Amino acid sequence: MRKFTLAAASATLALALAGCSSSGGGTQSADLGSAPDYTGSISILTAFAGQPMGSYFENVIKAYKAEHPKVQITLSQETDDNAVKDKEKVLIASQSLPDIYFSYAGNWGQNFAENGLAADLSAQIAPSTTWGKTFGAGALNAFKYNGKYYGVPLYNDAKFMGYNKAIFTKLGLTVPSSFEELISDCTTIKAAGYTPIAFGNKDGWPGLHYLQQLFAYNVPRATLDKDLLPKTATWSDPGYVTAMKQFNELITSCTGDGTNSNGVTYTTAQQQQQGGKAAMYYQELVEFDSVNTGGSRLNKDGFGIFPLPAPADAKGDPTTLEAAPEGYMINNKSKNAALALDFMKFATGQKNAAVLSSPPYGQPSAVIGAVTATTSSAAVAEGSAAVNKAPSTVVWLDMATVPTVGDAWVSASEGLVSGGLSPADALKAVRAASEKAK
Repeated sequence: MRKFTLAAASATLALALAGCSSSGGGTQSADLGSAPDYTGSISILTAFAGQPMGSYFENVIKAYKAEHPKVQITLSQETDDNAVKDKEKVLIASQSLPDIYFSYAGNWGQNFAENGLAADLSAQIAPSTTWGKTFGAGALNAFKYNGKYYGVPLYNDAKFMGYNKAIFTKLGLTVPSSFEELISDCTTIKAAGYTPIAFGNKDGWPGLHYLQQLFAYNVPRATLDKDLLPKTATWSDPGYVTAMKQFNELITSCTGDGTNSNGVTYTTAQQQQQGGKAAMYYQELVEFDSVNTGGSRLNKDGFGIFPLPAPADAKGDPTTLEAAPEGYMINNKSKNAALALDFMKFATGQKNAAVLSSPPYGQPSAVIGAVTATTSSAAVAEGSAAVNKAPSTVVWLDMATVPTVGDAWVSASEGLVSGGLSPADALKAVRAASEKAK
């Protein structure tokens, strides 16, 4: 039923975007050059629902209204997963996107930009502008489409293996330098009575994070980039099958629930790590402070991070890191676009950026200078430095390609985990979705 819903939602998105494209395309409607109307109103859709993130935008809005008490702001918050994606698809279909809305980088943001739903912010946020100079260039470029800038990057994100230092020390383990060493360490950890790697794939996308990083390791980058675009995709490189076999090996050798992991939630996996029951957990940089909380078993044992190690014979790029900023766009049809722009400048000022980067939020701001050893936890500072130093990065698999192909990979992830789908069959299904999307 969930797979049907995702497919239907993707179809809704495609139809809505087609309708937008046929009725105006990317013509600029938002008036960003006028003075903000501090008696006006704006609406905001975030991906910060739940704790501890729920209060962040609420507090930013309170601070903004303290300076501009006549401004009216309507806030709607969803979780940063399928919920926010499904919400935006519905809003597109009903032509009721808010003035400011959350966006992933990659193809997801590109859809908004190329179909006239996102305002062109080049004159305000390009790297050469006053506001643009406050952001890292890489974060800005992630929302650059056809030479124009459409997104306000709020925070950087990346994927790392978080590990329990006490368990590693107790078992005489060091950070693995290869994928093969990681698998070997899992045997040692499992024999000691711990879950080697906590893993919950009930929503399908957690498996995609493993797959995309392994694809980047096993498939040449030029080939991977080509396959992410339906018009040039073949999905025929043998590295994809190699990567999926490695994923299967990790599922069976390292996860506590193995092929039953599709029935385990992502939050359950987090709790296994937080409680000291799991030695490792593949997690996003933005999760570090929410699992490594004061008083938790993990915090007492010591929390460390390392990238998922590359296979010894990787045919792709063993130095690439799965990472992407996430941010916000301004509705191209907003009647109060100048006010929306003013709010986003306020939200990404140094003060708010530093708060965002600090516990309990721990979201490493894309604003230069916001993440430091004093403002952020040690793990967030370390992860942010690793993102900035990475020679290359690759975007989340379901965000890097078109929605229907992304959904095909979600289904493939679930099938690979359960053992009901072979790597060859997974590629067959993805090729069919890619062909249909041309």
